[in-house]
Amino acid sequence: MIAANTISVDSFVQSKPSARSCLKCVLMHRFNVGSKKPNYKGLELTATKSDKVDGLIVTKKAGPQDKTLQSSSSNSTSAANTKLPPLVVGTIRMGFGHHRIAYATSSWGLDSKSGRDVYFHDLLNIDSEEATMIHEMDKKYSKGSRLASELGGVVESFWGSLTKAGDEDSLRVTYQMAEYMRPIISGLDKKSPIIASHSLVAAAAVAAGFQNVINLVIDNHAQWFVVVPGALNLVQGPSNYHNFLKMGVPSDQLQIAGHWCPEDLVTDIPNAVQRRKDRALSNPRKPLRLLIPVGGAGAQRFFVSSLIQACAPLVKENKVQLFLNAGDHPHMKEAFLRVLDENQLEFNTVDNMENLKAFKNQLMDPKAEPSKNVTLFAYDDYFTAVATTDILCNVADVLTCKPSELAFYPIPKLMIRRVGDHEAYSALRASEVGDGTLEAREIVDAMRYIDLFIQTPELLVEFNNAIEKNNSIGIYDGCKNAVRIAFERAAAMT
Repeated sequence: MIAANTISVDSFVQSKPSARSCLKCVLMHRFNVGSKKPNYKGLELTATKSDKVDGLIVTKKAGPQDKTLQSSSSNSTSAANTKLPPLVVGTIRMGFGHHRIAYATSSWGLDSKSGRDVYFHDLLNIDSEEATMIHEMDKKYSKGSRLASELGGVVESFWGSLTKAGDEDSLRVTYQMAEYMRPIISGLDKKSPIIASHSLVAAAAVAAGFQNVINLVIDNHAQWFVVVPGALNLVQGPSNYHNFLKMGVPSDQLQIAGHWCPEDLVTDIPNAVQRRKDRALSNPRKPLRLLIPVGGAGAQRFFVSSLIQACAPLVKENKVQLFLNAGDHPHMKEAFLRVLDENQLEFNTVDNMENLKAFKNQLMDPKAEPSKNVTLFAYDDYFTAVATTDILCNVADVLTCKPSELAFYPIPKLMIRRVGDHEAYSALRASEVGDGTLEAREIVDAMRYIDLFIQTPELLVEFNNAIEKNNSIGIYDGCKNAVRIAFERAAAMT
C-alpha cells in the first residue's frame, strides 16, 4: 500500500507501526477510498477569474475547449515567461473553516504586489473521482458533528475524543489518502509556491512533487494528522509550536506565523477597536451587538437556539442586537425562524451579498443602528455564507461562536460550546491573548458573560485594548507572514 509513496511517514514520526496499527490504517484507508486504486496521472486544469473576489483566479477541470494550465505554460513566449509562477492557495470546501482561512490567505496574496497571480485551488471544485471521495468523507464528518452537538452526553463525549485523538496512525491514513489526490493537483505549475489551508491539500502537493509547500496548521491542539512531512508547517501560537517539537516534528519543518486572519480585518483593527470602545462607553449605552454564526457543518442548532431564547428579554429591552448568520444551512434558518417566532422577536432578513454589504456600510457610521434589533442572514450560496461573518466583524461588538478558526480573529469573542474536544484549546488561546473568553459550555455561563458585557463596559474596552496590543506585535499577521515566507522560499529556490 505504501511502496509507491513519495514520502515516508514512518521516518517523519520516527516510529514504525505495530501490527495493530497497520491493521487499523488499512481498514481506515479502505473506509476512505473503498476499492479505488491510485491514479498518478494529473488531470488537465484550467483557470478563470473569480466572480466573487476581484483579482482572484479559480481553478477547475479543463473542458475540451479550454486552454489548460500546462499548455499556457509550455506555449508562452519568452517575454511572457518572465512572469512569475502563480501563488496557489489550496483548500477543501469542508465546513467553513478551511475555506475561510484560504480566502484570508488569498487576500494577502492579492495585496502583495508580487507580480504573481493568485490561484484559488479547491480540490472539491475539480470534477473528478478524487473530489467525490473527499465529499463523501466530509459528509460523514459533518453528520458526526451535528449528531454530537444535538444529542450531547455519551455521543458528544465519544465524538470529542475522536476529534483530538490524532496519533501517528491518523497521519499515516491522511497521507495515504493524499497519494490518491495527486491527479487533482499535479496539473498546476510545479514551480508555484503552494499555501494550503487543509493538511490533505499540502500532503497531496508534497506527494505530487511540489517543492515549496506551506501547510497552515489549524486549531491550537497538536495532532499528527494536521502536520505534513515535506512541507513547512506554520502554526498560530507558541503552545502548538512547543508541543509539535515535543512530538518530534523537525524544527526545520515548523515555524510560528501568527493567527490566520484576512487582510481587511487586520488593516482596519485601529478603526474597529475605536468604534467598539466608543459604543461600550456611550451614554446612554448603545445596544450590545452579538454576531452569532454557525459552522459549516451546521451543528449547534440546539445550543444557539437556546441562547437566542435566553437573549430575547435583552433584545426587547434594546440592550442587545443579534446578527444571526445561518449560512447556507436550511435547517439552521428554520431553527432561527422558529425561535424568533416563539419569542416574538421582530427581525430583518439579508439574503444576498449586495444587501449584506449595504448593511455593513450603513453600520460603519457610528450614529447608525439597524432598523430592528435582530437581523437574520441566510443564503443559497456558499461563498456569501462564509464571507458574512468576516464582513460583519468590524461592525459587531462581540463575535459569539464556538472555538473554531474564528477563535483567532481580531474581535472580542464569547466562546460558546465546542463541537469537538480539539476546539477547547483554541478558546484557551483566545483567553490567553486577552481577546476572548474561556469556553462557555452552558447557556447560563454564556448569559453571565453577556450580562458582564452590558453591566461592565470596561471588560469590552480591555478586550479591545488587548487586540490593539496583539496587533502591534503581529499576532494577527499569520496569513500575511505565510505569503511572505512562500515568496522568500520561492526566491531562494530560483
